[in-house]
Amino acid sequence: MSAAKRPDTLVVIPTFNEAENIADILPAVLRALPCEVLVVDDDSPDGTGGLAVRLFENEPRVHVIVRKGRPKGLGPSYVDGFLYALDAGFAFVVQMDADFSHEPAALPGLRKAAEGADLVIGSRWVKGGQAGGWKLPRRTISRGGSWYARTVLGLRVRDVTSGFKCWRAGVLENMNLSSIRSVGFAFQIEMNYRAHRGGLRIVEVPIRFSDRTRGVSKMSMRIFLEGLASVWRIRGSR
Repeated sequence: MSAAKRPDTLVVIPTFNEAENIADILPAVLRALPCEVLVVDDDSPDGTGGLAVRLFENEPRVHVIVRKGRPKGLGPSYVDGFLYALDAGFAFVVQMDADFSHEPAALPGLRKAAEGADLVIGSRWVKGGQAGGWKLPRRTISRGGSWYARTVLGLRVRDVTSGFKCWRAGVLENMNLSSIRSVGFAFQIEMNYRAHRGGLRIVEVPIRFSDRTRGVSKMSMRIFLEGLASVWRIRGSR
């Protein structure tokens, strides 16, 4: 970085086979928010990590980790990203997807809300939130899954599985990140539960969630059901 003041926010974007999106999502994030961006690539077969390095080698606000030979999955990728943020001294850490399902335009709202909270969740299921283009069966499954998880875990969060979040970095230091076991999207549930059990200030802000237009979704019914089954393990980890 130059002598200019460094941004206080790091946006962590985990990737796996997102070569079709990486060239566009990073500039969109940097335009939307004064921040730096960390790509945490799970050694994508399509070369996402290497592509990010080549495309942004002259952009000091973009950093790339390629996770070769490490445990794979969303959870371990985010843990690596959080540890990077803490080591670098960022004050706020944002989680978001690489496929534009989380709209970069919503970043300023999440970041602003974090000034009065420890965890801000971009929610599809609060007033004003949207799941763009979803048909009734998919909406029912997603909302039902959130209801199930928050009922079992005693959470007040409406969108338990949202992956669009902003954390106050200081609270992550006290969450024993190395003990997190969730690998897939259950990572989002486990982190919400830990935040709840730790008495953190949690707020939800409405977002519009849009389906990807490029690349292949990593979500499947099997993964969804495995995530819900892990709720009881998460509850027992208290």
